[in-house]
Amino acid sequence: MVTIEPSKGLVGIDWKDLWSYRELLYFLAWREIKVRYKQTALGAIWAILQPLLTMVIFSVFFGRLAKMPSDGLPYPIFVLTGLVPWIFFSNGLSQAANSVVNSSNLVSKVYFPRILIPVASVASGVVDFAIAFALLISGTLWYGILPTARTLLLIPFFLLAATVCLGVGLWLAALNVQYRDIRHAVPFMVQIWLFATPIAYPSSLLHEPWRTVYGLNPMVGVVEGFRWALLGKTPQPGPLIGVSAVLAVVLLVTGTIYFRQVERKFADII
Repeated sequence: MVTIEPSKGLVGIDWKDLWSYRELLYFLAWREIKVRYKQTALGAIWAILQPLLTMVIFSVFFGRLAKMPSDGLPYPIFVLTGLVPWIFFSNGLSQAANSVVNSSNLVSKVYFPRILIPVASVASGVVDFAIAFALLISGTLWYGILPTARTLLLIPFFLLAATVCLGVGLWLAALNVQYRDIRHAVPFMVQIWLFATPIAYPSSLLHEPWRTVYGLNPMVGVVEGFRWALLGKTPQPGPLIGVSAVLAVVLLVTGTIYFRQVERKFADII
């Protein structure tokens, strides 16, 4: 007989329990992918169209009309390099925020570690990221920018983006169960966050120490890290990456703690 008890302590994460439900994580992520493209005419092509069309719009309005600097790089590839990790982050954040509420039928009827729901929402975005990343690599080759050994550093920068996404997503997912206003606030928050991140402009417009302080937006470190690792001509992020990484870990830890605290009431509230 298996006895299910509420979690205890500050975090109450049972790692053995999470490991035993690892297959469920896969099925939840696969469900997210299938639902995303169910009954769509273009399917996974949207993973290419979204960054591509956004790049065109930004290139016309910010690059051509506003004459925004791009650290000496072709503006389209400069923007696309920032858009690919940003779109992974913004889509994952939006899906994670609504994930628990959208899975209310599972939460109220079946036991499993609830934290797997937002984790699966973020993990499902890896497929779209891989497709968009192929577009990005094609763009760099088009402009004659060849991959180097530094390109391997894209892996930790991607993990940094996933950490930020999951950390904030856990906060929003738990808050959304208690306050349904969150689902209306998230799109607005993501839009503001977009313009607070150096997608259409370089962070080099800011001088030290303000450029390092700018790293308090953890997606700044991700975007600038991607450009530095892939394009090679942008300024080395330096302390900016450190600030973003520390804040990303803080968001993940605090988000996990808060999620686990509120999780005990999910079945009653939802």
